[in-house]
Amino acid sequence: MLTARGRLRLAAPPAQWYRAILARGVREADLSAEILTASSDLPSCGLRDPADRILAATARANNYTLVTRDRPLLAYAEAGHIRALAC
Repeated sequence: MLTARGRLRLAAPPAQWYRAILARGVREADLSAEILTASSDLPSCGLRDPADRILAATARANNYTLVTRDRPLLAYAEAGHIRALAC
């Protein structure tokens, strides 16, 4: 969406860029029914975007650190609910 709206520029089309990232060893996280359900019941959640909620639930379930510029996710991390690294 960000590339389609001109808010993010990648060195290659998104699908090609994504394949290159996976080729470097980045792994996709599973989206289980448990994680998707947990995204609707996050503690003290001010996250309104469903995608942000899924990212937060995935990070919580797998003890991941999110690398993001998304302000709501960073605020959620600052509140101690997930780990996030601002980029």
